[in-house]
Amino acid sequence: MQVKRESLNGTSVKLTITADQVVLDQIKTATLRQLSQNVRVPGFRPGKAPDSLIEKHLDQSLFQSEFLDQAMNHLYIEAIQHEKLRPVIQPEVSVTKFVPFTTLEFVATVEAIGTVTLPDYRKIKLEPKATTVTAKDVDQVLDNLRTRGAAKSEVKRAAKIGDEVVVDFTGVDAKTKELISGADGQDYALVLGSKTLIPGFEDKLVGVKPGEKTEFTLTFPKDYSTKALQNRKVTFSVTVQKVQAVTKAKLDDAFAATIGPFKNIAELEADIKKQLTAEQKREQQQAYDSQLLEKISDKSTVAIPTALIEEEIDRMEDEEKRNIVFRGQTWQEHLDQEGLTPETHREKQREGARLRVKAGLILAEVADQEEIAVSPEELEIRIQLLKGQYTDKAMQDELDKPENRRDIMNRLLSEKTLDKLRGYAQAK
Repeated sequence: MQVKRESLNGTSVKLTITADQVVLDQIKTATLRQLSQNVRVPGFRPGKAPDSLIEKHLDQSLFQSEFLDQAMNHLYIEAIQHEKLRPVIQPEVSVTKFVPFTTLEFVATVEAIGTVTLPDYRKIKLEPKATTVTAKDVDQVLDNLRTRGAAKSEVKRAAKIGDEVVVDFTGVDAKTKELISGADGQDYALVLGSKTLIPGFEDKLVGVKPGEKTEFTLTFPKDYSTKALQNRKVTFSVTVQKVQAVTKAKLDDAFAATIGPFKNIAELEADIKKQLTAEQKREQQQAYDSQLLEKISDKSTVAIPTALIEEEIDRMEDEEKRNIVFRGQTWQEHLDQEGLTPETHREKQREGARLRVKAGLILAEVADQEEIAVSPEELEIRIQLLKGQYTDKAMQDELDKPENRRDIMNRLLSEKTLDKLRGYAQAK
């Protein structure tokens, strides 16, 4: 086989592949063997006749078509392995020369991952942050637990900080008076002083009595999560349906026993601190890994195929749609709230998708250079651990599907590679 390679751009490659006669003869024989099972030759059982007789009884059009498909598949796979290409989509193929069973030349244009050029990542340093769970952090959790188990009693007086109010509210654009999707609620329970809603909203309800209606205008923060509402002036109409005085549970050993298997407050506080520490470590680990990858990524060059970025955008949007459904919202309602069309939303994701793909390719290249691999034993242990998290047999069976096993293996490989990079980054 002869392969002529031509780079069309950073990720698109044109391969002109010419077959050797020896290979064509082998593929012809293999094709004959495959088709022989469906050919009846007088005096012979199916598949037992000589190749020369089988060939005479075959539909020549079908024979040549099968031969061509098998030859091109075989030669294409051999060519990309020889050229060390990593295709991301099926190639565009055109036959340039074909004489049945003696001559074959074809062109395959394929989009593949381009060259990944890494810095000397072993010299990139990054110190991890220490976990710092304070007494104030523990007190805040205790206060939340007391609020959750608080006794509530309806009152007829004006609302004050610490009360829970049940409200109906709508929001309209302060200028156009247009109703704003997502700036409304019915029977919404809100503890005044909890800072649940935008700054100023809860303060405006202090002094309002049950059954009363109030109206006020607020400006959404410039960094608000919904882009369409950032810096927007909105006029809210709020009706207070009910005011409830909230009496928090007494912070004593009896309260600790209602939360879990704790004999006293000291045990509860110790458990809260332990959980907060573990959560903070997880968050700091994720932030550290992101920072470290960013430092390596900034000094790396990667030619990324457009198809990979599009696939990543698909994954990001699918995940976002699942979260939207969980919140009881439709995809169109979410787009309207963000002030986006499907096209502009997709474009908004592009840079984030590109960075995620780049990070993944960098990790794969590091794993290759460091000769990091996942053993079958490591994969099986992880799968068994995951199965232990599910009692549903159907969910356990999902983990054995080839595509899910590949996913788990890739995650394991990324974890091992990140662990190696952390070792270099933290080495003195």
